[in-house]
Amino acid sequence: MIQVKGYAAAQAKAPLAPFNFERRETGPFDVQIEILYCGVCHSDIHQVRDEWGGAIFPMVPGHEIVGKVTKVGEKVTKFKAGDLAGVGCLVDSCRTCSSCVQGYEQYCEVHWVGTYNSLEMDMKTPTYGGYSNMIVVDESFVLKISEKLDLKRVAPLLCAGITTYSPLKEWKVGKGDKVGVMGLGGLGHMAVKLAASMGAEVTVLSTSASKEKDALALGAHKFVVTKNPDALAEVTNYFDIIIDTVSAQHDLNVYLNLLRLNGTMVLLGVPPEAPIIQTFNLIAKRRRLAGSLIGGIQETQEMLDYCAEHNIMSDVEVISMNQINEAYERMIKGDVHYRFVIDMATL
Repeated sequence: MIQVKGYAAAQAKAPLAPFNFERRETGPFDVQIEILYCGVCHSDIHQVRDEWGGAIFPMVPGHEIVGKVTKVGEKVTKFKAGDLAGVGCLVDSCRTCSSCVQGYEQYCEVHWVGTYNSLEMDMKTPTYGGYSNMIVVDESFVLKISEKLDLKRVAPLLCAGITTYSPLKEWKVGKGDKVGVMGLGGLGHMAVKLAASMGAEVTVLSTSASKEKDALALGAHKFVVTKNPDALAEVTNYFDIIIDTVSAQHDLNVYLNLLRLNGTMVLLGVPPEAPIIQTFNLIAKRRRLAGSLIGGIQETQEMLDYCAEHNIMSDVEVISMNQINEAYERMIKGDVHYRFVIDMATL
């Protein structure tokens, strides 16, 4: 076994603290990666506080991982020592169900293995994430990272990037489409950048007027303060698609009315309580309410290549490992523009 240093939560709601643990030796199909940067996702907070239930402790969070390959197994063909590599939200799946065969490992019908707070395919071995100095992953779940991009700003693409790219591609967003983005946080700011790069007209829908300047700087064409009834009236029956990144409780019916005929609202955030939907808001304009979960490995690589081609990266604030608990509190307050990234050299 390989000795690894990291930060972990010992139990629900406990602060993260130094934690030493072991990873498996590098097998014939494995890639060993020295982690250089790890993004901090809001889901890290949900999971270390067991807000979604079923948490496995001690827990080493982190699923926005970028680093350098230090060793590869004898049967690895895609990577060599010295390559840049990334690991996202999943590190294995059954690979044989209909979803996996289609490249949708994130919807595996048997068991997909999360990068942390999950069990390996043996259903016994817990996984530990990227708040650590190294990781060993099967090459089928390792991603190639372009040397063109700033590595620390690439890290959040492994979750925030693919989570917003996947629905934009699934609903074929392109030139002339009208896209609404709800929430301008870690997910929302990536949705703005990606949708704008695809040629769409992008409108940020926010409760806070103070975010308008940032929204426009990120590439949005319009900004609507949703607390203003007159402003909402101007975009009623307007959008082809709304990307809803908000995790706080909010009334979806207000926003469903902003969709035009055949429009789609895609839910990415997970509020604490289930929404109440007025069915007529869907029926009246044949609107759709959908959800989307990260992306498969092939699509995630496609997203990374797209971002390299279009010079799209996350806006980040780099922190040291010992600032993680403070960073969590700041995230809850919305005090981050727009993603924290841990410099793992500080571990």
